[in-house]
Amino acid sequence: MEERALTEELIRYNTSREEGIKLCTGFVKGWLEARDIQTRLVGVRDLPVTMAEVGPADSDATVLLHGHIDVVPGHPEQFEPRMEGERLYGRGAYDMKGALAAMLLAFAELRSVDRVRVRLGIVPDEESEEDEEDRGAARLIASGFLADFAITGEPTDMDIGVAAKGVLAMRLAVSGRAAHGATPWLGHNAILRAYEVFRQLEALPFASESSALFDRPSINLGRILGGDALNKVPDTCVIDVDVRYLPEQDPDAILAQVRGLPDTELVSTFSRAPVVVDPDSPFVRALRAAAAPHSDGQVRDVVGRDGASDAGTLLRAGVATVEFGPHGGGHHGPEEWVSIPSLVSYRQSIVDFVKGLRGKLRAEAAGAEEAAR
Repeated sequence: MEERALTEELIRYNTSREEGIKLCTGFVKGWLEARDIQTRLVGVRDLPVTMAEVGPADSDATVLLHGHIDVVPGHPEQFEPRMEGERLYGRGAYDMKGALAAMLLAFAELRSVDRVRVRLGIVPDEESEEDEEDRGAARLIASGFLADFAITGEPTDMDIGVAAKGVLAMRLAVSGRAAHGATPWLGHNAILRAYEVFRQLEALPFASESSALFDRPSINLGRILGGDALNKVPDTCVIDVDVRYLPEQDPDAILAQVRGLPDTELVSTFSRAPVVVDPDSPFVRALRAAAAPHSDGQVRDVVGRDGASDAGTLLRAGVATVEFGPHGGGHHGPEEWVSIPSLVSYRQSIVDFVKGLRGKLRAEAAGAEEAAR
């Protein structure tokens, strides 16, 4: 299958590193240009952002297919794809080289589509911790590479992500009292205290709140930095905590609760706003309908997504953006995989969505006009 072969080729590039990102981008650019699709590259922090578009400039709607080529680090063997049954294993298979491969194939198939402009934007840094204004998605926006509706191929198991939690990453400094390592009872160990602070943070009121699409916020202790000598009770410790808060929550209120923790100083924060798209928009309904025949006839659910993505950046630029990706599992883990049959379904869902979009939008407009009479 084309989907499997192209996904395997993308996985073989170690795109957790700058060199691999550049090599993989070169491959993608060559793949597109071999199909007579002109491709443009712009830079972000010396990394390439890929842009291409097909279809008429004078169109009824513009759709952006958004993907990222970078992955989180993995072991060397994870960059050697392997098949087990219908599952393709490898770093980035699910997040999101499988979806990207299917998008590329769908994009090439849509070269002659009528009345819909289709854009493809591939960024090199979705997994990075860079500021939102200095990322590939921001370069797409600055280049005027916008659309009426965008699909980013994040993992969703063929459901449609219309909401995503916000990100509130914070660094906390926890204080203790130094003492000799031979007499630890004379001091207060800041590292042990930091763990207690984290448990107290997990018990703050915001952590137990829920909403229609989310059971709760997520809170992860990502890093602990403490101690400067083996034979000394540490008197300072820094912890990095990753909070993914609900769209309905106020990040300032969360920070106010955190600031109330004893013996703790909020040193710095990094944030991204949550994502909310109208689940009843004509674009979302059209995508759900297009995916249904390729999902055992079931109309796909709209869901909330725990992780953050570039959807938020695009949404804040005025582009209604959903997350929509194939079936798989284990993203960012040691056994990441994507379903090859799902890639076929995913590709066809995108093609059917774009080809049927003009008719769907016209029917929606006619229905609204009729209802207004």
